[in-house]
Amino acid sequence: MSKSNRQMKLGAFFMIPGHHVAAWRHPESAAEDVQQFHLYKRLAEQAEKGKFDMIFFADGYAINDKLQSAIEHTVTVRPDPLILLAAISAVTTKIGLTATVSTTYNEPFHVARKFASLDHLSGGRAAWNVVTSGQNAEALNFNRNEHLKHGLRYERAEEFVDVVKKLWDSWEDDAIIVDKKAGRFAEPSKVHEVNHNGDWFTVKGPLNVSRPLQGHPVIVQAGSSEAGIELAAKTAEVIFTAWQTIEEAQNFYKNVKGKLSKYGRSHDDLKVMPGVFPIVGKTEEEANEKQALLKELIPEKAGVGLLSSLISYDLSPYPVDGPLPDLPHISEINGGKSRFQLLKDIADREQLTIRQLYQHIAGARGHREIKGTPVQIADQLQEWFENEAADGFNIMPPYLPGGLDDFVEQVIPELQKRGLFRTEYNGNTLRDHLGLKRPLSSFSKEHSIG
Repeated sequence: MSKSNRQMKLGAFFMIPGHHVAAWRHPESAAEDVQQFHLYKRLAEQAEKGKFDMIFFADGYAINDKLQSAIEHTVTVRPDPLILLAAISAVTTKIGLTATVSTTYNEPFHVARKFASLDHLSGGRAAWNVVTSGQNAEALNFNRNEHLKHGLRYERAEEFVDVVKKLWDSWEDDAIIVDKKAGRFAEPSKVHEVNHNGDWFTVKGPLNVSRPLQGHPVIVQAGSSEAGIELAAKTAEVIFTAWQTIEEAQNFYKNVKGKLSKYGRSHDDLKVMPGVFPIVGKTEEEANEKQALLKELIPEKAGVGLLSSLISYDLSPYPVDGPLPDLPHISEINGGKSRFQLLKDIADREQLTIRQLYQHIAGARGHREIKGTPVQIADQLQEWFENEAADGFNIMPPYLPGGLDDFVEQVIPELQKRGLFRTEYNGNTLRDHLGLKRPLSSFSKEHSIG
């Protein structure tokens, strides 16, 4: 049993048709259905059956085919997550709906309006995964010759989130009155211009969607660089992160939680949810066989391409069975700095060749890979959860739909038996599931008094 009544949070991270770079080649994957709604409907319904807190979609704005391998060897088509989640909201009733939207290549008004709309449509289940785009290829699709520098991306992101929250607050909770007899739809004194004038944005407002049901859709962030940690401590309510060892995860957990008081926030105002790539077998032998099959399916070019993309450095000229070349200093990397350092540390610590490293990360992509029986998987999750390394986990199925089915049908019952995970939803909104407070409007009297 768990040491307290505290229960872990679980997100179902859907990368279609699975997180492994070769998932589309798996005989049981639904690779032919990656643009068909019936697949997403099935996955969402299965995750809700498993009582997951939320489903989560990553996103990006380019096909990074610098190495001429992505289109040929990997799945590069990906429907827009906000459109998908709007459709999914109609076939689910409880599960949270998280979409990734970049602050680098969007505008605050657009983002505020879309997430407010999703929150209303879903009955208060929307969440925004705030990211700064990491690939130079994205810049070329948005009228730019090069990517914004890492530090500038985070400066823009901080102001971006601030403007979005102001827009969400621009309608007070009781601004809409719908008095048909008097002919009054809304109370003008409760609808506010935001009049934001900053370094990056000038936005008048108000928003043309009323305040979201959750006050603000839940703010999620992925990233573990120093700039990312600071932004998360100030703005995020859930942080997705990647660590290989419990010691690394505990250090991160302590670091980010320790910064919350600086911004007037408490320990429970931010949930830390590392990514986990589970390979579940009814026996250890079956789990090992599943892992071996996935490794066999990786095309060499796809493995090198994935690794190059994750570390923002082209490895194609180097021998695949040799070590990593001398890489630039992290300060020279303009992609994902935390992921670059994490993968370099794995290679150095375990003395891996390029091939061994891409085989090692081809599924979890730098997140933690665990395998074994349902009991062994539950043991490993419980250890991190009960020792201040995580508040929960973002589950990354190797292939879909089978990898999700394995977790829902085999691992979740084991977690429930131990009292570590819910057996029923206790509320209706994502904030209810996560135990997060509904924020007051910045224009409310209570906020002003506080």
